[in-house]
Amino acid sequence: MKPVILSIDDDPEVLNAVERDLRRKYRPGYRIVKASSGAEALAAVRQLKARNEPLALFLVDERMPHMSGTQFLAQAREMYPEARKVLLTAYADTEAAIAGINAVGLDHYLMKPWDPPEERLYPVLDDLLGDWSATFVPPFAGIRVAGTMWSPSSHAVKDFLSRHQIPYEWIDLNNDASVRALAEQHSPELRKLPVVFFPDGETMVAPSTRELGERIGLTTKPGRPFYDIVVIGGGPSGLAAAVYGASEGLRTVLVESDVPGGQAGTSSAIENYLGFPNGISGADLARRAAAQARKFGAELLTPAAVTGIRHEYPYHIVTLDTGAELSSYTLLIAAGMKVRRLEVPGVDAYTGAGIYYGAALSEAAACRDRHVFIIGGANSAGQAAMLFSRYASQVTMLVRGASLTGSMSQYLIDRITDAPTVEVRTQTRVTGVQGDQHLEQITLATVGKKPETLAAERMFIFIGTAPCTQSIAEYVELDSQGYVLTGPDLLHGGRRPKGWTLQRDPLLLETSVPGVFAAGDVRHGSTKRVASAVGEGSSAVGMVHRYLQTV
Repeated sequence: MKPVILSIDDDPEVLNAVERDLRRKYRPGYRIVKASSGAEALAAVRQLKARNEPLALFLVDERMPHMSGTQFLAQAREMYPEARKVLLTAYADTEAAIAGINAVGLDHYLMKPWDPPEERLYPVLDDLLGDWSATFVPPFAGIRVAGTMWSPSSHAVKDFLSRHQIPYEWIDLNNDASVRALAEQHSPELRKLPVVFFPDGETMVAPSTRELGERIGLTTKPGRPFYDIVVIGGGPSGLAAAVYGASEGLRTVLVESDVPGGQAGTSSAIENYLGFPNGISGADLARRAAAQARKFGAELLTPAAVTGIRHEYPYHIVTLDTGAELSSYTLLIAAGMKVRRLEVPGVDAYTGAGIYYGAALSEAAACRDRHVFIIGGANSAGQAAMLFSRYASQVTMLVRGASLTGSMSQYLIDRITDAPTVEVRTQTRVTGVQGDQHLEQITLATVGKKPETLAAERMFIFIGTAPCTQSIAEYVELDSQGYVLTGPDLLHGGRRPKGWTLQRDPLLLETSVPGVFAAGDVRHGSTKRVASAVGEGSSAVGMVHRYLQTV
């Protein structure tokens, strides 16, 4: 991306002459842009700023109607404070040029005419451009997210992009006046945040995850009218089913309401998964699996949520919140788990503003040299504690139980024990949270001690999960906790489930509805491990083949 030199003059002949001389000398290394008025030039500067394009030098005529060169520079320098500023003046305008030096920090002024440019133009611009280049840092060329640190909607956008592994630049509007001024043009008084700037100049204000997903090229609409299998959920089991289903020739579509990877996708490091002795992050594992599924021809619709299912034998019709319907011979319910909410007064008000569910990797850098609190004592909490210990000055784990041994793998316990900046407080729970615009304090209750209130700006919650079965609760049989019953668990006294129409018992991973299967954490009796979820997802495809032979 070439830096821009912007020339401005209301006299067409002068403007064309300036452009000609600039192009002759600087075209190889710079993009030459011209404007015939201050208003036109300001519009161009705003567009360049929105695209995050570098601007090296302004070459501006002083005597222009409606807006003088000095008036233009006073506004333009707010967006490009490092750009060099040169004023073009007539012989009689030297006083205006000197006034411009005081008013806008003018770097130089040139008198008209400047012929020959080799003597009167290029030497001056060469020096100024050389100074600018010496301190120039190339701008980020991707998506920029402009918001504030404690904005929940800003966090949601950052988290969505991070979990999809889409590179972006975060801009705190409280620390960047030039981008703040630009953002206020799209969101007056910054009432809605974040403002998302794209490389092509397009801007979105407080976009939903679907709007953002569609803009960055995610697929939210089905490409076929009919499928052999619809996979509901993009966690490890759903991704495995998509890979094996598509690789074996089944017309396969996967529907994920958030980001592929599920709860496992938020894990900072999975170290006990077969074949990765050095561990792998949940996001990387999900990205590889999604790419593998697409390689074999599976469609991945995300973000898209299931709102209903109906049965029109022999077909299953899935309705999405996008309004689309997916028809198929079979379904695989692999919806996984959702994080349990911390039922403490005030928590909801600060969610996304100091309180986060899961590892929230997009917030890791903001935790540098701060005290971080982790709520929970299972593997996910331990992995998060080790992650944040790389940034935070101290990490305190708050665990309701008497120890970690009953809920966490021993290898993680050993690492936490050896980490000098990680503290574990057992038999402790959060009873209150306080703050103004964001989390500032938490109140703790520890068995055998008086309640205490501590300063806290970052708290990450890992207190367990519940099955995501709301949309299918009336379609298949669930246990008392909301998990999907399959196979032998559906047989009551040797009797098949109510409404069962086939002359055989349900297959091992088949639900109470023929042709509908369940795999992974959402299934009753499943082992809550990534490897077992992958195994169940791939095994379900084999049972789908058996079912399809009977349709």
